[in-house]
Amino acid sequence: MIVELGAFCLVLALALSLAQVGLSAAGVRRPVLAGAGEGAATGAFGALALTFAALIFAFVTSDFSVANVAANSHTEKPLLYRVAGAWGSHEGSMVLWCLALTGFGAAVAWFGKGLPRDLKARTLAVQGALGVAFLAYTVFASNPMARLSDIPLEGRSLNPLLQDPALAVHPPMLYLGYVGFSVVFSLAVAALIGGRIDAAWARWVRPWTLAAWSLLTIGITLGSFWAYYELGWGGWWFWDPVENASFMPWLMGAALLHSAVVTEKRGALPGWTLFLALATFTFSMLGAFLVRSGVLTSVHAFAVDPTRGLLLLGILGVASGAAFALFAWRAPALSPGGLFAPVSRESAMVVNNIVLTVAAGTVLIGTLFPLIREAMGGETVSAGPPFFNLTFVPVMVVGLLILPFGPMLAWKRGDALGAAQRLWIAAVAAVGAGLLAVVIVSPRKAVASAGLALGFWLLFGAAAEIGQRVRLFKAPWPEVFRRMGGLPRGAWGSSLAHAGLALFVLGACFETAWKLELAEVMAPGRAVTLGAYELTFDKVGVVDGPNYLAERAVLTVRRGGKAVCTATPERRFYPAGGQTTQEVAICARGLDQVYITLGERRGTVDGAPGWLVRGYFNPWVQLIFLGPLLMALGGVVSLSDRRLRLAAGRKTGAAS
Repeated sequence: MIVELGAFCLVLALALSLAQVGLSAAGVRRPVLAGAGEGAATGAFGALALTFAALIFAFVTSDFSVANVAANSHTEKPLLYRVAGAWGSHEGSMVLWCLALTGFGAAVAWFGKGLPRDLKARTLAVQGALGVAFLAYTVFASNPMARLSDIPLEGRSLNPLLQDPALAVHPPMLYLGYVGFSVVFSLAVAALIGGRIDAAWARWVRPWTLAAWSLLTIGITLGSFWAYYELGWGGWWFWDPVENASFMPWLMGAALLHSAVVTEKRGALPGWTLFLALATFTFSMLGAFLVRSGVLTSVHAFAVDPTRGLLLLGILGVASGAAFALFAWRAPALSPGGLFAPVSRESAMVVNNIVLTVAAGTVLIGTLFPLIREAMGGETVSAGPPFFNLTFVPVMVVGLLILPFGPMLAWKRGDALGAAQRLWIAAVAAVGAGLLAVVIVSPRKAVASAGLALGFWLLFGAAAEIGQRVRLFKAPWPEVFRRMGGLPRGAWGSSLAHAGLALFVLGACFETAWKLELAEVMAPGRAVTLGAYELTFDKVGVVDGPNYLAERAVLTVRRGGKAVCTATPERRFYPAGGQTTQEVAICARGLDQVYITLGERRGTVDGAPGWLVRGYFNPWVQLIFLGPLLMALGGVVSLSDRRLRLAAGRKTGAAS
């Protein structure tokens, strides 16, 4: 009965989204109907929430009469992974996507009081149209509540690689980021329809972009961390097409954040900001297509059904095609906005946007070209780390070198020499840190040392920005503290985000250049050296888990003859699906980690059974994950700024 209720609510959500489109569109002229459209948006979200709750109930109770549950759950799975199974499949993930989509529509209805009435009504109409498209796809092509006529006694279980706490949180955060950009898309289309694109519009765009970008940052970081410790390969990013699918909207969202600032503060670049608003969610929809179309073979992919993939491609084509066609029609009539000198904060933002969009374009080419070539009957090719190291990295280096200058320049007309004078200490300290790495760590790692200098340049530049704002070492300390207390949260958030980027660059450069690895066949009592650490293989035992059997090794990690941790990597076998996985053991030492995996049996060592053990020493690797989290925190801090939070208090009259 609960499953049927969920199925009914799914169809009800589709009907309410249709009503949201019609009522909101009519509400542009009649305020009463606009209010009804807002109510329909809230109702659609409530109906989807009930559908999602019913789906979780079916997974928790192991209702194998539901095809989705039978294909992705098992009675022996722990409760957490039965709950996570609700969004671990193609059908369930689409419900989560639609839940986020209708949720953001409801959020616009609830918190969009500062929006002009007609812009809000048009935004809700566009958001409702997106909801109709994806809900219709879910109802008619990917129904998560479909029943089975032949009910199995047991399910096939979820992919063991996805049975992980990080993967229970990663998809919801990622979807909130992906779908959060739908509001920006809807605001852009609504503004194009109404013919109103100005500084006030950019002020409404910024908080929604900031919220979506921060959530997407957390989602990508969780996914990277999961790949790092769950897949057992010792890396954190492989330029997998599905990883790229989430990275492209992140890059475009970052560009949109900076462009919207220029449009809000100076009224400049309105057309470009509109273009980015449309492109960012288009990239989000592209990601949804890639992982559900069958064109990719990846542990991240949800489906291999090309028919459903074509339907998603149709949604992408119609939604983005109509939006960009409208943009092309309206763009010639847009005002160019305020003028600014070649050396100014606006110009720095433009360079930032060029770098980020070129970087996103590079990732797009590297992701789609192999797929297009293969689809056209050509040979199978791949664009892996070497391609992106040669194309993406140099572009980003240029952007990172320029980044600290932007906040030091004035609006409209800046002073390049003055900005350089304010940053000379940061520059000297960064170069000194790079030279120190060359001399002390490894003279043969000059490129990596330059990367470290770049990371410190960003870090010291972010500190210099705050120091400049509070007049550090220039004003009396009471005045400095007073200025710190009065500094807008948006300024703190921006500096935190830039500092987080700096930490990521430092971690990525150091871990990539100075990591160590080994692969040895080991038996109990054998010891090997990994850099400054010694790994001693103590024993292997059999563990009976809740839904798996495992071989668990015990290794003692020593440094300087002193035990620093005990590592227990596992090799697990899941009877339900007949799959074998590795469970990594990680010993954290400050910013560094010793990373150990247990492989299959490999002959004998001194007459005793041996196991393949892989070990990695990953220096500063924790910065790779802490940096993006600090970036997301910076976004949250900025969002808490009253001047930004959902355009608080900035009400204007309705647009004509």
